[in-house]
Amino acid sequence: EIGTEADFQAFIQALHQHGMGQILDVVPNHMGIAASTNLWWQDVLENGPSSHYATFFDIDWTPVKPELENKVLLPILGDQYGIVLENQEITLHYDDGQFFLTYYENRLPIDPCTWSTILTFRHDTLNQILENSDPHLHEYQSIITALSHLPARTETEAERVAERYREKEVIRRRLSTVIADNSTIRDFLLENIRLLNGMKDSPRTFDVLDRLVSHQAYRLAYWRVAAEEINYRRFFDINQLAAIRMEQPEVFQAAHQKIFELLTTGAVNGLRIDHVDGLYNPRAFLAQWQQWAAEHLEVQTDAQGRSLYLLVEKILGTEERLTSDWLCHGTTGYDYLALVNQLFIQETHQRQIEQIYNRFTKQSLQYDDLIYDCKNLIMTSSMSGEINALGHQLNVLSERNRRSRDFTLNSLIHAIREIIACFPVYRTYIGPDPLEGVLDRDRAYIRLAVARAKRRNPAISNLVFDFIRDLLLRIPQNSPDLDWEVIRPFVMKFQQTTSPVTAKGVEDTAFYCYNRLTSLNEVGGEPQHFGIPLSTFHQYMQDRATQWPASLSSTSTHDTKRSEDVRARINVLSEIPKEWRQHLRTWNRLNKKAKHKLNDQLAPSLNEEYLIYQTLLGAWPSEGLSEAAQPQFLGRMQG
Repeated sequence: EIGTEADFQAFIQALHQHGMGQILDVVPNHMGIAASTNLWWQDVLENGPSSHYATFFDIDWTPVKPELENKVLLPILGDQYGIVLENQEITLHYDDGQFFLTYYENRLPIDPCTWSTILTFRHDTLNQILENSDPHLHEYQSIITALSHLPARTETEAERVAERYREKEVIRRRLSTVIADNSTIRDFLLENIRLLNGMKDSPRTFDVLDRLVSHQAYRLAYWRVAAEEINYRRFFDINQLAAIRMEQPEVFQAAHQKIFELLTTGAVNGLRIDHVDGLYNPRAFLAQWQQWAAEHLEVQTDAQGRSLYLLVEKILGTEERLTSDWLCHGTTGYDYLALVNQLFIQETHQRQIEQIYNRFTKQSLQYDDLIYDCKNLIMTSSMSGEINALGHQLNVLSERNRRSRDFTLNSLIHAIREIIACFPVYRTYIGPDPLEGVLDRDRAYIRLAVARAKRRNPAISNLVFDFIRDLLLRIPQNSPDLDWEVIRPFVMKFQQTTSPVTAKGVEDTAFYCYNRLTSLNEVGGEPQHFGIPLSTFHQYMQDRATQWPASLSSTSTHDTKRSEDVRARINVLSEIPKEWRQHLRTWNRLNKKAKHKLNDQLAPSLNEEYLIYQTLLGAWPSEGLSEAAQPQFLGRMQG
């Protein structure tokens, strides 16, 4: 799928022959953990907090749910755990000195400390089969004893962790040898595995396997559980993409080894940093890259301290500008894309298009209210676990001060949710350094969000909102138990949470509800605005030429929902509101007979119908589609 190393080198050579280079898209925020292909993650699943990589991933080892202490939730099951187990979908296996579980394509390691459950099952039977003097039996029993002395997976002291890694490998080799050398022991263990895997319609036969599974460093769960109980940070709400702690120097070094190689050999000439807002400290991350480049690449450092061409995938809010102290060369161009598209909107027809949309759909959507509702929807559904965890963090902090100890957990969680729902940008960038102040613009964003939340929630005490505001702004709490070291984890985690909530609430939800003119519904776009004067565009380009002359000018990316030509055709509707209204009426009348009842409502809804007509116009003429693409397009339109 991705080609060979030789293919890649041939590609690089061809680029260089044409005087070109390559900007590499890198994803520092998270890693894929699906289908057991991530060796770091597999090590964490086997060794828990003792794993060399336990601190690489952003895992909360002491979450709210006590059953998850020193465990990581694995929401990979297609049904309730008990049903899946008793349906023999989770099965025990042995291979080359180690035991493991499988669930379809997932291979899950087993903590060696729990192997005794397998090895001692029906132990009396093995003693009856083999002579007491049999050296293989002695070795088998010695392995069980060795397992009982293995340091637990909760050990984090360096010497004990090293002992665990060393001794478990010794035990694996010994087990592999004794099984290879003695067919009786091999057959005995294989029979144990067969019995432990249980029999359908006989629930009690799964009891030992259930006990074994429950003693692992992970808790297998139905995938729907993740929304409320997930205890590792994810990319948005995608369980298969686990976030890593890139702020730790050892993670930065380990995660970028291949990229270091590509840069030093000249195969890559710059980097596109994906989802920079997910990082703990984006500014420090960019500075770290520039420092590495200055030390390892034979390039000149410019006046701003940049040695490596870096672009950041940063979505800018209304009136938001890329902060000047980031050591990068600009954004990936979502801001440019949105502004160029606004040029082709006839702004004088905004009111007419608004009326057409409202009358056709029989609704009057207020964009700001829609964003608020959609962000709240995300926080009470797919990301409720993250919000609850923040609330519990905040509750611990409130208990440290007599002026805030009476704030209830529910009121704190509600207030956090409301502040995030009212947040005007994707996130703020308050740093972890105790001597670092809060930027004026971040201060303004936080104050604005809190003020909006207060207005929307008169029933919640202003004191609760003020408490959260002051924590975020690092305002002293007149309490020795609430210094910055104590507050910092909450503030930093809050900043990493507002961004995915906004992305999911706006790009993936509101943009499919607010269909006034869908060509404006792109990442980085602001569909509540309807066109710009040419002078605004020129001013933007002049400012960019001064501040970020090397920023990317994108008109389509992998994130755009509609390509340039589709957007351009839909934009034309802003120029012909009268014709648009007439055709809408005609098409609506013709298609009424094609609608059907779904959950006691006509489908598609009027809002969906409005979206469909724009989509069809944007893709017109259909002759542009190949014969192979036409059925695919039709299928997508039909949903």
